[in-house]
Amino acid sequence: MKLGIMQPYLWPYIGYFQLIAAVDEFVVYDNIQYTKRGWINRNRMLVNDADATFTLPLASASDYLDVRDRQIADGFVPRTLLGRFEGAYRKAPHYTATIALVRDVLDTAERNLFAYLHRALQLTTEHLGIDTKITVSSTVPIDHRLTAQDKVLALCETLGASTYLNPIGGVDLYARDEFAARGVDLRFLRALPVEYRQFGGPFVPWLSIIDVLMFNPVADVRDRLLAQYELV
Repeated sequence: MKLGIMQPYLWPYIGYFQLIAAVDEFVVYDNIQYTKRGWINRNRMLVNDADATFTLPLASASDYLDVRDRQIADGFVPRTLLGRFEGAYRKAPHYTATIALVRDVLDTAERNLFAYLHRALQLTTEHLGIDTKITVSSTVPIDHRLTAQDKVLALCETLGASTYLNPIGGVDLYARDEFAARGVDLRFLRALPVEYRQFGGPFVPWLSIIDVLMFNPVADVRDRLLAQYELV
């Protein structure tokens, strides 16, 4: 069984979904410390042929809280964020289907950060036709005081993984021999360049999955773009 593990993000780039599609079970961390200035609650979209950041604003709280203990700011107005996507992508070829996904994700009274991101992930994978099992980390019976590689190995063993896939960015974080000693094959997923026509300007890579879906039919994303990676 192939396993992937990641923290949650707001509509991450296509490589995140390539990882989900490549494994049999995907664990999303809820009991992991929120990363300030990271990408958990923000990402990038295309505005006037350039990248622009969009953000899910958070209520003020300690920087040491886990993702599941953070809340979305009371002042967040979903319609405002929706309006940014509508204005930026209204003329995109697959606007109608994709903006419906954006509306579905934003149309919730949920204000817990992890619950919000988990729901967004579920809706987006369903939209893409990815049927990988998604498991919340805190529901897996391991010692959750473990960290880093030790926690990953515990999740692999408890869930019966024979292969652990991690994005290539983590190649220096894990030791193949440690995984092999526990009967787990450690592999890394390297996303290959994905390029498609946007609005005619120079291509802006690695934007949110929403950008990918605005300019490509779902079937093409699922059958072609999600396969554009290599395992090392």
